[in-house]
Amino acid sequence: MKTLLLVTLLFFTLPLHAAEKVTLLLDWFVNPDHGPVIIARENGYFADAGLEVEVIAPADPSDPPKLVAAGKADLAISYQPQLHLQTAEGLPLLRVGTLVTTPLNCLLVLRDGPIKSIADLAGRKIGFSVAGVEQTLLSTILRKHGLTLDDIELVNVNWSLSPSLMSGQVDAVIGAFRNFELNQMDIENVPGKCFYVEEEGLPAYDELIYVANGNTMDREKIAAFLGAVEKATQFIVNRPRESWEIFSATATELQDELNRRAWTDTLPRFALRPAALDAGRYRKMERFFNESGLLDSERPVERLAMDVTGQ
Repeated sequence: MKTLLLVTLLFFTLPLHAAEKVTLLLDWFVNPDHGPVIIARENGYFADAGLEVEVIAPADPSDPPKLVAAGKADLAISYQPQLHLQTAEGLPLLRVGTLVTTPLNCLLVLRDGPIKSIADLAGRKIGFSVAGVEQTLLSTILRKHGLTLDDIELVNVNWSLSPSLMSGQVDAVIGAFRNFELNQMDIENVPGKCFYVEEEGLPAYDELIYVANGNTMDREKIAAFLGAVEKATQFIVNRPRESWEIFSATATELQDELNRRAWTDTLPRFALRPAALDAGRYRKMERFFNESGLLDSERPVERLAMDVTGQ
């Protein structure tokens, strides 16, 4: 009896196995694009997987991949096009999962404005936020309609995309997200129109991805993270209204018409199998950037992306 009592006391006094910590840097402030991450946290899926996930919004949206490359965080949410260029610059990044599996980017104009076709952009001002990638995407779109970058004026609007368009500062913007800017303009009674990049000569790509440091990442921990996110995505698809209520309850600033609409528009774009890799998609984008002159040569997919589950 004494032995049994001693064993019982030891059981209750020994510390429980500590959850493994994961630091995730977002690409922007929390918004519906991050739905699976927030639902995984709120529904306890990360905890069930033995993880303690710290979700951090960046002060500068360009910082997260650099911080992961420097070993300051385990994961960052980034963009497939940027991954191709950042790895070419020497950052040891690797795509380990997908969050949003379709392009969100579009060339945005006023629906009732003078731009009825892309050819109408000749002599007009086009706003952008990210040099390099967006200029290359824009160049491809223009070329399909007989224009070049010399035919338009580029204006850096510093992330103020729809406001600069609605105010007349520019005639179009590249880099606007169809699930946000279109809704924002509609709510403000200045409706917009998107020219979708994947319909204008660009290869389809994963808009939002999870990137890790390929040299130091913990593959098993990342696989557990993605498993929890997959479970959250299934919950969102099966229970869209309930999941919105859970998501929006996490912050008062999410409880508005714009975020509600964006949630509905983003839901069908979440990756149902976030760990799964479409190698052809990365091969095509690598070729696109190489042919556009932004890369010196094409690299094999394994230098850019992997399926951490080994499937």
